[in-house]
Amino acid sequence: MVNKFAERLNELLQEREISQRCLAKAINVTSATVSVWSRGIKQPTADNIIAVAKYFDVSSDYLLGLSDI
Repeated sequence: MVNKFAERLNELLQEREISQRCLAKAINVTSATVSVWSRGIKQPTADNIIAVAKYFDVSSDYLLGLSDI
């Protein structure tokens, strides 16, 4: 099974040239936490998904692979 959250997170980080460290600081989690999300090892909590979505100005559905916009 493809981890859409990890895939979309990595795409957004790369497209916008944002480091995992910058994202982590902005949403108040550790860099290690963002790293395990980006590698698909762990899934973020609902609150963290919302925080990432707000940071990148995308929908939670987009991050989860439920929509393409």
